[in-house]
Amino acid sequence: MDSSTQSLSHSVTQSPPRYAILVAGGQGSRMGADRPKQFLPLAGEPVLLHTLRRFAAPALGVADLVVVLPFDELQTWRELADKHEVTIPHRLVAGGATRWASVRAGLAALPPETEKTAGALVAVHDGVRPLVPEAVIEATYRAAALHGAAAAAVPPRDSVRLLGAGGTSSPLDRRRLRLMQTPQTFDLALLRRAYRLPELSTFTDDASVVDDLHPVHLVEGDYRNLKITTPEDLLLAEALLGFG
Repeated sequence: MDSSTQSLSHSVTQSPPRYAILVAGGQGSRMGADRPKQFLPLAGEPVLLHTLRRFAAPALGVADLVVVLPFDELQTWRELADKHEVTIPHRLVAGGATRWASVRAGLAALPPETEKTAGALVAVHDGVRPLVPEAVIEATYRAAALHGAAAAAVPPRDSVRLLGAGGTSSPLDRRRLRLMQTPQTFDLALLRRAYRLPELSTFTDDASVVDDLHPVHLVEGDYRNLKITTPEDLLLAEALLGFG
């Protein structure tokens, strides 16, 4: 069976159903590489494969896993999946011109709201965050089931200042600040409702899309859950994988 049309039939059944959308649309200009960063090798396998494997963990019980890629990269992923003998079931969806449009395309690929899918949860995750711990994924699903919307986040480790006019700055209390990560997990009906609204330039992640409709509960993320953006990030990810 083609990996783009399979569902995760081997997973533990969860109630409510759990879905996941992996968005991998970056071109990786800061990597200076010859291919998009989601396809770069990490410990001998594409970055995206590592991410996919995290969400396919049977204990998570994800019933439907959607991978969103730019249209002209779909065949590249199919070829890589064949080369690396990927058997993880997932749907493959063409994304849009922006991350917002890509998530919207991923949502359209998920099952419609019915009695069977009532209360379904969907996690949205960056395809280039391959080291997200299973415990963080699970925590966002559990928090979304309780609160409707949840996102992983970590406190900043460095001091933070707010720039003002003329180059002046004022310190911010970092105890009240959080650095947003993914997954960001939501009641499926809520996220679909949010994505029916017009796209705004202020949308930086899915939590910001939902903010006007529903408060987003933050759960403890993990500093290992880095987003691979630069060559240094890839080296760090290699080292972290080496430590298990």
